Amino acid sequence: MRFVDEYRNEADAQKLVHAIQHMVTRPWTIMEICGGQTHTLIKSGIDQLLPSAVTLVHGPGCPVCVTPLELIDRAIAIAQRPEVLFTSFGDMLRVPGSNTDLLSVKAQGGDIRMVYSPLDAVKLAQKHPERQVVFFAVGFETTAPANAMAVWQAAQLGVENFSILCSHVLVPPAMEAILSAPGNTVQGFLAAGHVCAVMGYWQYEPIVARYHVPIVVTGFEPLDLLQGMYMTLKALEEGRASLENQYTRVVNRAGNRDAQRLLQQVFTVCDRSWRGIGVIPHSGYCLRPEFANFDAEQRFAVMDVTAQESDICIAGSILQGLQRPHDCSAFGTRCTPEHPLGAPMVSSEGACAAYYHYGRY
Repeated sequence: MRFVDEYRNEADAQKLVHAIQHMVTRPWTIMEICGGQTHTLIKSGIDQLLPSAVTLVHGPGCPVCVTPLELIDRAIAIAQRPEVLFTSFGDMLRVPGSNTDLLSVKAQGGDIRMVYSPLDAVKLAQKHPERQVVFFAVGFETTAPANAMAVWQAAQLGVENFSILCSHVLVPPAMEAILSAPGNTVQGFLAAGHVCAVMGYWQYEPIVARYHVPIVVTGFEPLDLLQGMYMTLKALEEGRASLENQYTRVVNRAGNRDAQRLLQQVFTVCDRSWRGIGVIPHSGYCLRPEFANFDAEQRFAVMDVTAQESDICIAGSILQGLQRPHDCSAFGTRCTPEHPLGAPMVSSEGACAAYYHYGRY
């Protein structure tokens, strides 16, 4: 368990907590972007160890959570077609649409299969040439290269019965949307280490300069997060707007250039709707025109499917860091992991699910 336990050492964690307690002199609000980081913070109790002057708010870094309701409904409409073999990662199956979810469609006879890689979906398309195989391509920059590779490979192999339902979103535009929104309280960010492993962290330099906020690229283990918080709070206390990298064992400034080249070859940046938030300009990936025949929305003509967000679920405010899960009147009562009103309660990276499972009522 070496290389895992060393980032969960309790004595080292207590030293970092002690250092934070002695350093902080005024109230600060920090947002961690990634839902995986949120779960580590809540599961390990870090939120309860910090001084009361430090407020943690949770960002929109759960790709399942920010997939818009209308796209879930489009996925369901496609999956219900008899000629379709619909594939997805497991998290998406229980995300509620307007009237049902993909798991219920499967229970009613729809051919919906959980896969572990989009390349598995390409193989299914080769194995079943009589079927239309669709992969639900959801995620941030972290999963985008694998989905781009699946499209590229299908094109190279001439697999014409494969397509993706694309819902890729990008982190930097979301951070800018949060910082420029009325009522924003976020003063510093813990950036998602896995996104930066792909894209590097040079993209955050203009955000630091424009909004004068410190950003620290941070890993996912308890000591990673505590060290990232220490670095962010130190910058805030010293009045520095700095960009730093805590996750040096994985991340460098440039990122994975090969992955970035593949993304540029298959995708183009586009406006993207975020569930509970709305449209953020230039915040997503769409397929380039030369790969448009792999676009499931166009292939199955579902672009006219629209949806109305729940007037009870406050997922949008939670994803922007304006409210916390237990501020929702439905939390733990009308909204539970078994009967969710919104994606943050059912996703394994959702803030509401973290608060529910680890007892933050």
